[in-house]
Amino acid sequence: MSEYYTPLRKSGLYTPGTSSPFKISRSKIELFMECPRCFYLDRKIGVSRPPGFPFALNSAVDRLLKEEFDIHRAQGSQHPLIKEYDIDAFPISHEQLNDWRNNFVGVRHLHQQTNFLVYGAIDDLWQSSQGEYIVVDYKSTSKAEKITELNQPWQLSYKRQMEIYQWLLARNGLKVFKTGYFVYCNGISDKKAFDKKLEFEITLISYKGDSSWVENTLCKMKQCLESNTLPPPGSECDYCLYYKTRQKINKQENND
Repeated sequence: MSEYYTPLRKSGLYTPGTSSPFKISRSKIELFMECPRCFYLDRKIGVSRPPGFPFALNSAVDRLLKEEFDIHRAQGSQHPLIKEYDIDAFPISHEQLNDWRNNFVGVRHLHQQTNFLVYGAIDDLWQSSQGEYIVVDYKSTSKAEKITELNQPWQLSYKRQMEIYQWLLARNGLKVFKTGYFVYCNGISDKKAFDKKLEFEITLISYKGDSSWVENTLCKMKQCLESNTLPPPGSECDYCLYYKTRQKINKQENND
């Protein structure tokens, strides 16, 4: 364990027995779900996974979608996509919406049992005629097939993301509709020419969330951080598998 106890960073790490609320983002909950060991190393030791490449195009699509839906929010009108799918909803204004969309602020809730300040930034918020708030998340990709459902194993993280947002909004006193929506933008790559533009096929995918797992998971995360023992890696963690394989190779080289 000694090799792990030289933190690459010192700020923002968990201290066992601390009385101050500890910030836990939606992405760190997902990290724990993927691999408790990577979560422990990240939040307690200060050793993070290698950073991935920034998704600049995805960010651009998100920003443009927000601007587009905001036009209808200001006008109090339905977006054409909402009309197309016959959804009883309108983009809704809320005094805290700008904060809830901000990656550094987000929707926040202090979970008393763990003393975790849990937060996550939503993409959009709609409201039904019954006054129920609807979580909306934007996704963008480029696949050959039309995307009409979340049926891939890696899309489980999307579902958990939706459920955490629903949980957070409910803890902030909002009446949250169990069904959320993904605005899925699929880049069309079989055009004859680029012509300086990328076109998308957009589908609206509904998902009925169940956030009953969140509370128990937060408690497990607390137990993990309070422990002095490095937890086992996730069964499908590519990072831990790479590290284990690298160790074997290094050991073989040293023995040659």
